Amino acid sequence: MAGSSWQRTHRIGALSEANVGEQVVLNGWVAKRRNMGGIYFLDVRDRFGLAQVVLTGSEERLGWSMDEGAILAPEDVLSIVGKVQKREQPNPDLPTGQIEVIATKVEVLSRSTLPPFEIERDSDANVELRLRYRYLDLRRPDMQEKMAFRSRFIGAMRNAFLARDFLEIETPILTRATPEGARDYLVPSRVHKDHFYALPQSPQIFKQILMVAGMDRYFQVARCFRDEDLRADRQPEFTQLDMEMSFVEEENIFETWEGVLVDTFRAAMGIELPATFPRLTWHEAMERYGIDKPDTRFGMELVNLSDWASTSGFGVFENAVAGGGRVMAICVPGGGTSYSRGAMKNLEKRAKESGAAGLAWWKPGETGGGAGPVAKFFEGAVGESLLQAVGGSQGDLVLFAAGPRALCWRVLGEMRLAIGREQGLAKPGAWNFLWVTHFPMFEWSEEEGRYFSAHHPFTAPQDWELGGDPAEMASRAYDLVLNGWELGSGSVRIHRRDVQRRVFDLLGITPEEQQAKFAFLLEALSFGAPPHAGFAVGLDRLVALCKGLDSIRDVVAFPKTLAAVDLMCQAPSTVTDQQLADVHIQLRQDS
Repeated sequence: MAGSSWQRTHRIGALSEANVGEQVVLNGWVAKRRNMGGIYFLDVRDRFGLAQVVLTGSEERLGWSMDEGAILAPEDVLSIVGKVQKREQPNPDLPTGQIEVIATKVEVLSRSTLPPFEIERDSDANVELRLRYRYLDLRRPDMQEKMAFRSRFIGAMRNAFLARDFLEIETPILTRATPEGARDYLVPSRVHKDHFYALPQSPQIFKQILMVAGMDRYFQVARCFRDEDLRADRQPEFTQLDMEMSFVEEENIFETWEGVLVDTFRAAMGIELPATFPRLTWHEAMERYGIDKPDTRFGMELVNLSDWASTSGFGVFENAVAGGGRVMAICVPGGGTSYSRGAMKNLEKRAKESGAAGLAWWKPGETGGGAGPVAKFFEGAVGESLLQAVGGSQGDLVLFAAGPRALCWRVLGEMRLAIGREQGLAKPGAWNFLWVTHFPMFEWSEEEGRYFSAHHPFTAPQDWELGGDPAEMASRAYDLVLNGWELGSGSVRIHRRDVQRRVFDLLGITPEEQQAKFAFLLEALSFGAPPHAGFAVGLDRLVALCKGLDSIRDVVAFPKTLAAVDLMCQAPSTVTDQQLADVHIQLRQDS
């Protein structure tokens, strides 16, 4: 069957000088229009580009009236029949700027009301307005480019996994609620009264069961859901690329992902990544950077000064070490001149927000001493030995933290990142990937008086016998970090039923709870589970980083606000009494 007369023969962005003299049919939106004494110039846009259309000649020949033309509005949808010709005055800023289309027929396919903001690149409309009219926001060229990049990037990653003999397998969206993680989104069952499904926080258990099933290599572009507070890099529903492999250990996962990312960046961005990424243990990352997702594009690493401090003669430092704590520092190159007294107050405020009682700092002088609240304690040989210990020199700024190890890490780690951003220390255009390994197995909760999994309860321990103090146990979990952002997490999994039960015991999950919540997993592990490991990358975050964006919002088609609200659909919303009755729910009335 032949298409309608208004259907396009060419995408607008595909037009070039090679089309000069051709008759074309274009479909698109009115971006701009100009009336030049009875001759209309229209900029008409589709997803592939924009071109100038010229309306001349009699109204009858064009198939429209000048009265209609006078009110052609922005975002009206048109079908234009015309001939391509070279422009007398080319536009070098436009890919189609060498040509224009002389219209012979114009058909208005759809009228548009006046948009609440300009449909243009880099709109200054506020975020709430853009989200309220997301369909208009997505029509803007820069947003369409971001969505196209996301599609291209995920497609390249999918192809990289398929080329490595992975199977793409979908896992359920309606599953059972799981403990030990963020809050689940619950879905009441109509058929099973008083029972609920949960939307998956990840496909974790299902992909492990796929390994038991002998699938060997699995991946999935998976939608996941977590009912938690939102941030710039977090949404209640998000997309991750999830994978699992059998008969492997950590290095096999690292090598696979390194290869996949090399292929993906080459295909989607034309960027060559190194064939292998550096590795750091969690403890090394914390000691050197004070954070388990370090930005390694600049130095300024933490220095442990405990040995020096214990004999420094400065009582505050000596007491911190004597009390079982430590003294640590970072040296800011050139900070002695670039940071004013007012700037130092801001740094002190930031340190207090990180949990420190205050901030000790020192600007070394030419002959010892120098400036700062502790300068008088660091004169002569004491100051010289300190300067040597931190690798600094006159004109630098030294910042100190004293107290428990975790406090020193947190204060200086956050300080380092903040200063790195403020001083522009990170090398532009660098792609510093890093594997962080050997995370702690458990975290103690003072509030609940028990241990929680630092990763998740299916993570294998370094010591399969689980001997010793749980607080000191290391896991076989690992993260992938890019320029200070955690891209994703993974681990070698527990494939032995006895070890899995023992981990549940250490987490305070009773045998009865284990049976009620994890019977199907424990049963599966009893039928010959292979050693296996996996990983998942947050695609929203990775794509945003690749586009140089601070928020994932602009690479998600229909994001929520920080209050988890869809402003376009006005979700969440109320439902009818009948809908509630269908799923056996009665709302409690507030008194």
